Amino acid sequence: MEPIIARAERVFLSNFEPKAWFERAIFYSWYCSVRDCAFCYMSSLPAREFARRSPASILAELLLCRLLGWRIGFISGGIGAFKHEEFFDLLKKMHSVAGEKLWLNVGFLDKNTLKMYQPYVKGVVASIECINPELHARVCPSKPTQPYEQMLSSAIELNLKTAITIIIGLGETKRDYPKLKRFLQKYRVSKIHFYCLNPQKGTAYENHKPPTPEEQAWWIAKTRIDFPSIDIQGGIWLDKVGRVGLLLKAGANSISKFPAIRYFGSPEARAIEQQAKSVGREFIGTLTKPPKVDVKRLLAGLEFESELKARIAAKLEKYLRKIKAKGF
Repeated sequence: MEPIIARAERVFLSNFEPKAWFERAIFYSWYCSVRDCAFCYMSSLPAREFARRSPASILAELLLCRLLGWRIGFISGGIGAFKHEEFFDLLKKMHSVAGEKLWLNVGFLDKNTLKMYQPYVKGVVASIECINPELHARVCPSKPTQPYEQMLSSAIELNLKTAITIIIGLGETKRDYPKLKRFLQKYRVSKIHFYCLNPQKGTAYENHKPPTPEEQAWWIAKTRIDFPSIDIQGGIWLDKVGRVGLLLKAGANSISKFPAIRYFGSPEARAIEQQAKSVGREFIGTLTKPPKVDVKRLLAGLEFESELKARIAAKLEKYLRKIKAKGF
């Protein structure tokens, strides 16, 4: 592993500044119309019609991310949780709060929908999960890749960026890497999220072992070497903080999947910042220092109705109290 990690790190440093950061995915629901992906916790839950968050909570979380210097990995949620008109209205509000165009990971979007979303979206994320077609058919039986591939092609035609998610540990081997390489080339993928399997109770993968740090780092390093300018995110979890330094050395730009609000200021949060520093990366933003902010002044610039502003303020204050109260 050492030679490939060293080579990947050299490629990274030739194309990026030595910085790292935390990216947070903003989820809007606990409902999914598919619910049979073998690794997903939603597959173990009873159906819950449109179990979703309030707009105020989502918008407050976006503001919190800005205050803490966390980047938005993407906006996501269960497929079918919102009707089109509802989501479009929410998307415009999220764009206003974030102050930038957003990545969307919301299932298949056709070309006409992409055109409508285009003023508020920088790109789309296809939840490919595994690149081996036989394995994919077993793991995600109701989520074939063909519609996602069509979406990526439409995005390219509209000059939108393209990204995918891959979960290491579902059963693919190093022999499957050439398939991933061809896919990244074909769809001009500019960002890839490499998650590691986090076995969920009640799912088909409940008793599977997650990939080792070296296994996850290998996929990142190979991709970094073959695609020097691609944006790579390494997904971890609370019990996988110890691999952060290795994933960054392998060429990851950022870290995600850490429950950063719940464990803000924790030893694990501090370890992420320290590991970034230990491998020569400046850590952008903070997982440990609560911000000082005047919530009313912060919200004054948002052109929302007063009632929504009040709900956002209440949610944001709750988030701020939560992270300030952490007594780690």
